[in-house]
Amino acid sequence: MSQTTTTTDTPDHRARALAAAVQGPVLIAGDEGFDAECANFQTSQPHRPRLAVGAARPEDVRLAVSFAAEHGLTAAVQGTGHGPGRPAEGGVLITTHRMARVGIDPHRRTARIRAGARGGAVARAAAEHGLAPLGGSAPHVGAVGYLLGGGLPLLGRTFGWAADRVRRLQVVTAQGRLRTLTPRDEPALVRGLLGGRGALAAVTEVETELVELERLFGGGLYLDAADPAAALGAYTAWTRDLPPEMNSSAALIPVPDAPGVPEAITGRTVMHLRVAYTGPAQRGRDLVRRLEAGPVLMGELTDMPACESGSVHGEPDTPVAWFGDTALVRDLPHRALGALARAAEPGPGAPLIAEVRHMGGALAADGQAMVGHRQAAYFTNVLTMPGAEVDPEAARRVRETASALAPWSLGRLPTFLPSGPHSTPEVVRSAYPAQDLDLLRRLKAEHDPTDVFAFGHRLD
Repeated sequence: MSQTTTTTDTPDHRARALAAAVQGPVLIAGDEGFDAECANFQTSQPHRPRLAVGAARPEDVRLAVSFAAEHGLTAAVQGTGHGPGRPAEGGVLITTHRMARVGIDPHRRTARIRAGARGGAVARAAAEHGLAPLGGSAPHVGAVGYLLGGGLPLLGRTFGWAADRVRRLQVVTAQGRLRTLTPRDEPALVRGLLGGRGALAAVTEVETELVELERLFGGGLYLDAADPAAALGAYTAWTRDLPPEMNSSAALIPVPDAPGVPEAITGRTVMHLRVAYTGPAQRGRDLVRRLEAGPVLMGELTDMPACESGSVHGEPDTPVAWFGDTALVRDLPHRALGALARAAEPGPGAPLIAEVRHMGGALAADGQAMVGHRQAAYFTNVLTMPGAEVDPEAARRVRETASALAPWSLGRLPTFLPSGPHSTPEVVRSAYPAQDLDLLRRLKAEHDPTDVFAFGHRLD
C-alpha cells in the first residue's frame, strides 16, 4: 500500500512551522505580500522563490538557511536587489531590509552595519561624528551588498577600495551556524566574501573603518557633447595628471526630447561630468577649469557635506530595468574612445549610456578584498537607458561595445557583473585573476559543498 503524505509533512506546513520561530514574515506564493517581499531593484530579473523569509535579526537568517539546508533547498540573500547574480527560482529568498541598524564608534572610527542598511543611512550616521564611509555612487544601494562586491567608492582614488577597510563580518554558514570572522583569524574566507558576492555564506553584519571627512567639493555638470568622441577624449586627456584628491567620471547620455526634461539639455547628447574633490574648493575649481570640453549647459559644483556625496552622480532611486556590461581597461586610446562614443549615438533599439570612471591613485594599492585588475586606468560601463523593460536591440549593442573594448580590457568588477542569463561562468571568471579563482573554488568546496548559496554568480 502506498504511503500518503500527511498534512503535517507538506512544504506549506513546514514553512508555517518556520514562521513560528522567525520574527519577520515567512511567505509562500499566493500569500498577501509575497510578491512585494520578493521584488528587487533590478526589475528585469524578478525572483520566483518557493519561500520568502523577511529576516528581522541575524537569528532569522540562521533559521532560514538551516531550513533550506535541512530540506535540500537553495538560499539567496537580498538587501536592495540592486545587482542580483541570478534570479532566485525556487528555494528560499531571505530579505534583509528590516535589518537596517547602523552603529558608529567615533573613537575607533568604525561603523557596524546590519545587512539591510543602505549606504546613505551609514553616511548620515557617520556624519554626526565628522566621519564618512567609502560609499559608492548610489546611496540607496545596500551597504553590505556593496562591500561584498568589493566596493568601488566615489572617493576611491583618494582612499582606496571600501572592502579593504572591513574589519569584521558576522555570517551564517551553509550549515546554519552563526560565526564572526576577522581578516586576522580567517583571511582566506574573508577575502573570498569581500568580492566573491556572497556565494560562500550569508553576511548579516559588517564592521568597517570610516575616514575622517566632513566636506568635499563636487557635483555634476552637463556639457554639450555634439561630438561624443571628442568630448570623451577631452575628459580622458584631462585625467592624465590629476592628483589623487580628484575623483571623477564622465557619462555620455543621449537625452530624450520628452516632457519633464530640462530645456537646457533636452534632445541633446551631453557629457555628465561628475566631480568629488577632497581638497580645497578653489583648488578643485581650478582643476576642473583645465577640462577643455564642450560648453556647460546645466549643473553646478559646490562645497558640500560629505554625507551628500550620493548626489554627485544623481542615479535613479526607484526600481527599473536595465542591462549593462563593464570593463576595467589599461588605457582608452582613440579606437576605444570611438567604440564608447558610438554606443551613445543613435542606433537600433533604445538609447545607451556610456560611462568612464577614472581609476588609479589609492585604488591601485594592494588590499584584502578580492578585487582584481587594480592596475586599471579606467572603468567603463555601457548600459541601456533605465526604464520599464530592457530593449533587446539595445542590449545587443551593449554586448557589441563590450566586445569592441576587449583589446584593452583587463576584466570586469565583481560588483558590476551582468546578471541573469548573461552572467555566464566565462563572464564571471573575467572578474578574478587565476589565483583568486582557485581560492574561490577551494572555499566553495570547503564551506558550501552542497551549494546551498546557489543563486550567486557561477564560476563553473
